[in-house]
Amino acid sequence: MMKLVSAAAIGTFLALGAVAVIAQDGFTPPETAEEAVETRQALMKENGGILRSARGLSGAEAVTAMTTLRDNFSHVPDLFPEDSIVGDTKALPAIWEDWEGFVAIANASETAAADALAAAEAGDADGYAAALQSLMGTCGQCHQQFRAE
Repeated sequence: MMKLVSAAAIGTFLALGAVAVIAQDGFTPPETAEEAVETRQALMKENGGILRSARGLSGAEAVTAMTTLRDNFSHVPDLFPEDSIVGDTKALPAIWEDWEGFVAIANASETAAADALAAAEAGDADGYAAALQSLMGTCGQCHQQFRAE
């Protein structure tokens, strides 16, 4: 029994360590428009992958996933400098025409991810599901307004 408790404690410690590393989030804003496009596309692909599996997550996995999403959404405005409609981007000029609206949706996404994180940390499955639903709604809203299909 003691070995099981020790193994669980070590597992929890390692999971918390992983979350702490992610939470420290060494994000550096892109220096060029091309780098902004590349970075935001990678971030959005990561977000999409997390969101596709998020409903089936719980415990430490959900905490890690929602920490990543919260951090990712906090960087969205930095990934859309005004000159970044270059290369293979689906970003629409509407982003900069309605910058306040765009940032408001990014902030709402970050808040929804933070709410999902708090619910995951609390073991609140209903709160987690509701926050995920809200987060998916903000993603859809942003894509509908600001992304070419």
